[in-house]
Amino acid sequence: MLIKVIVVFMLLLILASLGSGLVFMVRDRGQGRRAAKALTVRVGLSAVLFLLLMLAYATGLLNPHGL
Repeated sequence: MLIKVIVVFMLLLILASLGSGLVFMVRDRGQGRRAAKALTVRVGLSAVLFLLLMLAYATGLLNPHGL
């Protein structure tokens, strides 16, 4: 159950980073580096989440289910 909470928390962090990147793009009008930094953070969080999901599957913490 803890792994599912962590995954949801990571997804919320990714969405927050994406939103802040949007706000920085609108405010800076493409002139600042804050938007690129926020989007870089989002890509890093997505990579960490992907690795976490692969690790959780490999250790048996997450089990896929069919439809």
